[in-house]
Amino acid sequence: MVTKSDKKVKQSPCPVTKTMQVIGGKWKPMILFNLLSGRKRFNELQRLSGSPSARVLTLQLRELEDDKIIKRDVFDQIPPRVEYSLTTKGKSLSSVLEMMAKWGEAHR
Repeated sequence: MVTKSDKKVKQSPCPVTKTMQVIGGKWKPMILFNLLSGRKRFNELQRLSGSPSARVLTLQLRELEDDKIIKRDVFDQIPPRVEYSLTTKGKSLSSVLEMMAKWGEAHR
């Protein structure tokens, strides 16, 4: 896994590399694609994304949050409720994710 400090060291002039640093990985594209349709809670994201472990999903969500792609809203209630949604920056990836989905459908 690439850490934040690794990302700083491995800067590349290639824009595709930068995009893959942010959205690359086994679970991030599925997480982002599922958030295109709106806010999701943790368990819903886990189920829709192919059931990654809670630990792995948490790490991926934190990385996306650190990159300002998603936002985490915590509601002050009992039991606590947390929802994830795309930021404006995250929504700007919609065309990329939709093209990836179309390509995947065409090449099943």
